[in-house]
Parts: sequence; structure tokens; C-alpha cells
Amino acid sequence: MFEWLFALLHLGLYLGLLIYSILNLVKGRWLAGLALLVFLAAYYFIVLHPAVLKEISRRKKRPKNKK
Repeated sequence: MFEWLFALLHLGLYLGLLIYSILNLVKGRWLAGLALLVFLAAYYFIVLHPAVLKEISRRKKRPKNKK
């Protein structure tokens, strides 16, 4: 259960930073908004993307009759 809470907390923080960076872009603070977007994209591809690919392949290998 701790893993779910940990994942949901980080998802909330990630989405919050994404919204904050978009708000910075809308308000005209281009440098801050773009810097946050670059760091969020790098974090996704370095940390999250390998785990997402691993989970997708794990689910594909799971037998069809089990949930």
C-alpha cells in the first residue's frame, strides 16, 4: 500500500509542477516555464519512462484469464 501512496504523491507533485510551468508560460515568464518543462521532460525520460515500459511489457506477458 505504501507503494501506491508514494506513486500517487509523486504523480500529484509532477502534475502540479506541470501546471505551474504552463502557468508561468501563460503569464509571460518564458524562461522559468521552459526551464521547468525541460526538467520535467528529462525526469520523465530518465526516471519514469523505463518503469512505464517495464510495466507495459509485464502486463502483456500476463496470461489473459488472470486479472
